[in-house]
Amino acid sequence: MDISSILQGGYHHPLSRDVMYPIFITDDPDASQLIQTLPGQRRWGVNKLEGFLGPLVKKGLQSVILFGVPMSCVKDYRGTPADDESGPVILAVKKIRALFPELYVACDVCLCEYTDHGHCGLLNPDGTINNAPSVDRIAEVALNYARAGAHCVAPSDMMDGRIKGIKRALIDAGFGNNAPSFGNRKCYQLPPAGRGLARRAIQRDAAEGADIIMVKPAMPYLDIIADAAQLAPDHPLACYQVSGEFAMVHAGAAAGVYPLRDMAFESVEGMLRAGATLILTYFTPDFLDWLD
Repeated sequence: MDISSILQGGYHHPLSRDVMYPIFITDDPDASQLIQTLPGQRRWGVNKLEGFLGPLVKKGLQSVILFGVPMSCVKDYRGTPADDESGPVILAVKKIRALFPELYVACDVCLCEYTDHGHCGLLNPDGTINNAPSVDRIAEVALNYARAGAHCVAPSDMMDGRIKGIKRALIDAGFGNNAPSFGNRKCYQLPPAGRGLARRAIQRDAAEGADIIMVKPAMPYLDIIADAAQLAPDHPLACYQVSGEFAMVHAGAAAGVYPLRDMAFESVEGMLRAGATLILTYFTPDFLDWLD
């Protein structure tokens, strides 16, 4: 069966259709480390998740996406710690699913935080990316996140064919309801001026069977969000208000340029107006209070 014909995806969960909170998980189980460049945000250890997430869930938090931030693990050429059973993401997924069974859990899938060379894939002897085994490895990590209990896996590399590879691995293992999403990350970003390339990537990933299209960063690329809404009108469209955008909004508010709440809402409303249907933002806890 053609992978693109598998329509039932991980976006079936109705609680994922508003805002999603990005959370950084570190390998120190008792960590609660303030991130200096992100006001109010921390790196969390698995032992702190209940106390951190519990009040937010009571306020109405519906979905999170987990990013692993290894601090002390031994990295290697293939990013083995990414899906280690004792690694931060696997442990966090299991913990969150046990504590908050109704919370929708997505996982960022990338290797660059876990490889000793810092790239998002496996390398050839000359240091160039070896695409085919990189896709296999990324698919392996995604599958292990699904096995741990993730509702959705979101690859943030830009390896050719990784959507198809991930979806094939998930379907073959009986996880057809877990959804790879479109995204990019620091190692293999599309060029900022490359609107045509972005449009082609959107169409490619949709054709490979992506269940969600994601654009990141969001604010500088509202045209790409609008393009995605036009090119893949039947796909849920996510956008990630990344850390730099979040910090920029806070910096302007701290300087007295505008009220924080007003600009937080305005920034997200612009993304919705461009066509996004799901917003990943660090303002999620604030919105839970402001919208109460």
